[in-house]
Amino acid sequence: MKHLLLALLTVSSLSADPIAIGSRRELFVDDFLIEKMTGKAEQRLHHPQPQEIAITHDLPWEGSGSGYHSVFKDGDKYRMYYKSWQLTVTAPGKVNTGEHPLFTCYAESDDGIHWRKPELGLHEFKGSKANNIVIPHGKMGKVNPDGGHPAVFKDDNPSAPPEARYKAIVRSNSPKGLLALKSPDGLRWSPMADAPVITDGAFDSQNLAFWDAHSGQYRAYWRYFTEGTTDEKNWKPSGDRAIRTATSKDFIHWESQHDLSYTDSPSEQLYTNQVKPYARAPHLLLGFPTRYLERGWSESMRALPEREHREWRSKASDRYGMVVTEGLFMASRDGVTFKRWNEAFLPPGIERPGTWNYGHQYIAWHPVETKSALEGAPNELSLYATESYWTGNSSQLRRYTMRLDGFVSIHAPMKGGELITKTITFTGKTLTMNFATSAAGGVKVEIQDANGKPLPGFALSDSEEHFGDSLERTVVWKNGTDVSSLAGKVVKLRFVLKDADVYSIKFE
Repeated sequence: MKHLLLALLTVSSLSADPIAIGSRRELFVDDFLIEKMTGKAEQRLHHPQPQEIAITHDLPWEGSGSGYHSVFKDGDKYRMYYKSWQLTVTAPGKVNTGEHPLFTCYAESDDGIHWRKPELGLHEFKGSKANNIVIPHGKMGKVNPDGGHPAVFKDDNPSAPPEARYKAIVRSNSPKGLLALKSPDGLRWSPMADAPVITDGAFDSQNLAFWDAHSGQYRAYWRYFTEGTTDEKNWKPSGDRAIRTATSKDFIHWESQHDLSYTDSPSEQLYTNQVKPYARAPHLLLGFPTRYLERGWSESMRALPEREHREWRSKASDRYGMVVTEGLFMASRDGVTFKRWNEAFLPPGIERPGTWNYGHQYIAWHPVETKSALEGAPNELSLYATESYWTGNSSQLRRYTMRLDGFVSIHAPMKGGELITKTITFTGKTLTMNFATSAAGGVKVEIQDANGKPLPGFALSDSEEHFGDSLERTVVWKNGTDVSSLAGKVVKLRFVLKDADVYSIKFE
């Protein structure tokens, strides 16, 4: 019986169509390429490392409730858009959210590290236009945008007209729904339609949309609850905070609604979603949702930072004081089904003022590539996340860094482990990998035929042992690096690792 099952599995593997990866970069953020791992090999989730405070939201029109950041690189400039809001909490549990209206504000940077808030002179706040507000409170044409829930992007759709080169999704104050906005310069905004373009949802979060060049359409992701009515006057949230998606050809008419599903994750409360194509592998949609947990009152909760302020908040609403939030990581290839890592990607970290509270570690939409602080080192990814929410008169955005493609690796300790991929076809002349080893560790690579037999000249015994720490190391065998004789053929890749990580691969 055992031999029959093995034979059936072998036939099933051979009958599966090979994955045509061409010359695109592939990350190991899901099991798409993985046939099996043996020994001590495993997929390992990595975590961003904290750096400096990137920006403090302390201007009179900003405040302790500022957040929902959109960050992207635009030519030689980095752009940032965010909600500006003040939350004032005083004893014995009074929460004032109306000190000033909610706005969308703008900041920019030359390096993604040092940020400035330009005085744009566009909108008035308390009699002055010397501010960085780009979407004000109140009417805009026939619509009524809520500047406190923005998501802004530069539209790379080649068919997008110049006056709509920048687009935004914002919540509508009334009627309920999401509004589509356009701008020629990212600063001056106008509505694309006279009514909300998406109306089925909750929307009390950062809802977003973007151009997906890989599939040739716009995608939207927004907040909803797993239960509740959709009648505007009687709608009450219940069930889990979750995520819904749809697609569009024109950014106005949305269709093919789906609730996100997850391959191996429990039902959890998710606030934001932060989905967008990964710039170095745009066929992959990466998301950084916020996990929302009501832990309840306990000695551990009372031991967290700012206990007195937490108790004040809880007297206004228990969840204001006892909720904690953290960042997660997920990846998809179709935009609907995601591999969501159940372990925290960006946990709250060491206890200190402004942390371990409701609103902490909301990750900005989306990571960007920046220069490393280490002289001579390659570029890295910068991610940004909120802290100091609720307290005082300001909130902050901290920058975090990690290696390019460094979300998940195939890892093995010194005892060793192996990865064998599913059958693939490729184009190109060389195989490169983003990898890291210890001084004593290493990676060897074998190319097999569809049946798992080593191909002449590319067997494990022909492979160099590769060691080091590189974003793009060319794999070498005894006869060199040229794999063009195998291009277009059905093959498998075998990686043998010890004290090593492989983050991504690419044929070139």
